Amino acid sequence: MPEKKYEPRPLAVPSGRLSRLARFGGMASNIAGSMAVDGARHLAQGKRPRASDLLLTPANARKVADQLSHMRGAAMKVGQLISMDAGDMLPPELSEILGRLRADAHYMPGGQLKKVLNENWGEGWLGKFQKFNARPIAAASIGQVHRALTKDGRDLAIKVQYPGVRKSIDSDVNNVAALLRYSGAIPKELDVAPMLDEAKRQLHEEADYELEGSHLRRFGDLLAADDAYVVPELQDDLTTKNVLAMTFIEGVAVESLVDAPQEVRNRVMELLIDLLFRELFEFKVMQTDPNFANYRYNPETGQVILLDFGATREFSDQMAEDFRRLMRAGLDQDRDAVRRAILDIGFFAEDTQDKHQKAMIDMFEMSMEPLHREGAFDFANNDVALRMRDAGMQIGQDRDFWHIPPMDTLFMQRKFGGVYLLASRLKAQVDIRAIMMKHM
Repeated sequence: MPEKKYEPRPLAVPSGRLSRLARFGGMASNIAGSMAVDGARHLAQGKRPRASDLLLTPANARKVADQLSHMRGAAMKVGQLISMDAGDMLPPELSEILGRLRADAHYMPGGQLKKVLNENWGEGWLGKFQKFNARPIAAASIGQVHRALTKDGRDLAIKVQYPGVRKSIDSDVNNVAALLRYSGAIPKELDVAPMLDEAKRQLHEEADYELEGSHLRRFGDLLAADDAYVVPELQDDLTTKNVLAMTFIEGVAVESLVDAPQEVRNRVMELLIDLLFRELFEFKVMQTDPNFANYRYNPETGQVILLDFGATREFSDQMAEDFRRLMRAGLDQDRDAVRRAILDIGFFAEDTQDKHQKAMIDMFEMSMEPLHREGAFDFANNDVALRMRDAGMQIGQDRDFWHIPPMDTLFMQRKFGGVYLLASRLKAQVDIRAIMMKHM
């Protein structure tokens, strides 16, 4: 029987700490029961299954995806990151199920939405609008977006945060980490405390819409003189810690360009790759969330629309220069200089075994292959991404080398990987070397 198609629907967000904890407990118990039944069946057949094989089944992945999409908040956000970062390492059916978390989330029912807006704008707020669409135009892990027209004629996008998200961040991250420990996905030897602390800090920043509004304005100023990009304008009078108001900009999802002419796809990716290098080397501030939904395209103006600046991070002058040295060394194919730059950045330490240092350097050199080619690099017809995935999995499976690099580099790697994935999805052909050399 074919699986029922996933459709977002109005579901109240469980906002209390105990109600969210109960969701995690119910999910764990449900999965444990499934594992016990499956394990008994395997034993009856004379097999000795591994716990991870019993846990990572399509049925269990479906239960996790359904529960996280209902809970939303940090729990869903962590699930999204896992599905994006580890998707290629999971069996295809599991990756597809967890991929639901990157699609539209369920959204708040009207009553819950009204309560949130009453708390932030005061009762009678509807009098400020000619029209306010109760059905969101987008729903994600931390909030949902509504289109509205004010009485003074402003066409706006209003992002409303789900209730209880900020209060539940720390416990959600801890509970997801506990599930991962239980599954064996995280080795016992690895100290993930720094990573969890950073995840909590980042999510607390993303849940502060006044802070995101300041990032939105900053990027608008940085790109004001460049007509190739457009950033929504912040609306201070309607923005609070839980509500972000900005101008609505017409556009289409960037993934929809898969059927656009080749030159359109090439130009969009040239702009996004150039922006990535500008963020690192010129602005020293980067929007690090690689979700495709953060980019849209206006076919009439040819502009790339930039959205969602919650996951914005600043980089020091030293980090920017360290990465510039690393890129230069890679372009020169100087392995000694590459090693020194990688060491300075912190991808490995002086006492890291030689074989692990070699593996990391080999993997970096693999990532530089597109920059050694003259002319356009064809993202559709190459195996660099597959070879890097295989190399990364091989390094990850070596329990002698579990090293967490500085957090800034992890967020930067995620952004680089997301842009590469989008270029592959669009089958773009881009002269990456020419773009890169402008910043060297």
